[in-house]
Amino acid sequence: MLLFIFLFVATEKTIAQNPSTKDEPPKQSTASKQVSTFTIEAPQLNTTKKIWLYLPKNYNSTKKKYPVIYMHDAQNLFDAKTSFVGEWNVDEKLDSLNAQVIVVGIEHGNEKRMAELTPYKHPKYAGGDADKYLDFIVKTLKLEIDAKYRTKTNAKNTAIMGSSLGGLVSYYAILKYPDVFGKAGIFSPSFWFNRKEIIELTNTIPTMKTKIYFLCGDNEGDADMITDLNQIDNLISEKRCECKNLTKKTIVKGGQHNEKLWRDGFVDAYLWLF
Repeated sequence: MLLFIFLFVATEKTIAQNPSTKDEPPKQSTASKQVSTFTIEAPQLNTTKKIWLYLPKNYNSTKKKYPVIYMHDAQNLFDAKTSFVGEWNVDEKLDSLNAQVIVVGIEHGNEKRMAELTPYKHPKYAGGDADKYLDFIVKTLKLEIDAKYRTKTNAKNTAIMGSSLGGLVSYYAILKYPDVFGKAGIFSPSFWFNRKEIIELTNTIPTMKTKIYFLCGDNEGDADMITDLNQIDNLISEKRCECKNLTKKTIVKGGQHNEKLWRDGFVDAYLWLF
């Protein structure tokens, strides 16, 4: 089962930048006018990063400040043209809600994706550069976003969200930076990649105040997905009273490890978190 998920991840990182084939017509861009892109130096990673930015429909007509969601794998969030096997339709979904939130999507590093999104090295698949990746988000990207846009900068109004390895690194982020990320959308997290280390790290955290939305399917191809998710959920429950309603776990019957599951679950996660 681990090999199945690894192959999915490896294929995604290889193809996402060039999803078309010779036998298929080029995909048309579906990103809304609320979405723009820019590049930024990422000294922690010795590279530059392409960033996708979603602004609310009323951003330019008000002076209000907005909460921010930082999301991974930006190629798959807004635009069918750059997506691997379908986008999340984040922009259209937020537009339909008239959502008052800014979304910052960080493009994955293609062949470096696995390293960037994993906290510790895996004995077979390597990886383990998530500290550098998260340092880039917190110490470079967030500072730029907060300086250039009207944002609510505190943890209560800053979320991090992702799926698969993006779910793993989002969970790691709230352990490492609890004072930065006060909310998290953790979809189909690949806890298997660093299971032992993540459990040990969770056990060292005395308390947890982050609001967390967990999502997975019961047909993801990883027999340990729900078991791992339940174990982490139980560890979190030991660190705070359930009466505070800070954790929600959704397991979708028939849900598979794909963009459809995450796209369909995005609105519920957003509404619950915010």
